[in-house]
Amino acid sequence: MRITRLEPGEVFVFGSNAAGMHAAGAAALAHERFGAVWGQGHGLHGHSYAINSMSGLDILHAEVTGFVDFAAEHPELRFLVTEIGCGIAGYTPTEVAPFFAGAGYNVVLPERFAEELGR
Repeated sequence: MRITRLEPGEVFVFGSNAAGMHAAGAAALAHERFGAVWGQGHGLHGHSYAINSMSGLDILHAEVTGFVDFAAEHPELRFLVTEIGCGIAGYTPTEVAPFFAGAGYNVVLPERFAEELGR
C-alpha cells in the first residue's frame, strides 16, 4: 500500500538518515506532503515521524524501540509505517520487522512486515 494522503490523527512513519536530508523515497514524500523537517532525522514533525535507518542495524533497532514507546504513549494517533530500512538502507523485512513486534494496535505495519510477524 502506497501512502499518499493522511486522515486526521494519522502519522506517516518513514526511514531517514541521521542528518534529516529527506531527498528521496518515503523521506522525500514525508518532507513534501506530511511536514517532515529538513535537517531533523528523528521523531515527530508535522504529520510524520522520522526513524534513522541509515546508521546501522543497531541504531535502527534503538530508533524503532523509541518509536514503539512513543506510539504507546499516543493512543490517539494512528501511525502508518513504511518499509523502513528496506530501500536505500538495504535491509530486508526479515531483518527489520521483528523490531516492531511490540507495537500496539495504533501502529499499522506494511504488509511484508505484518507477514513476518504473523499478523
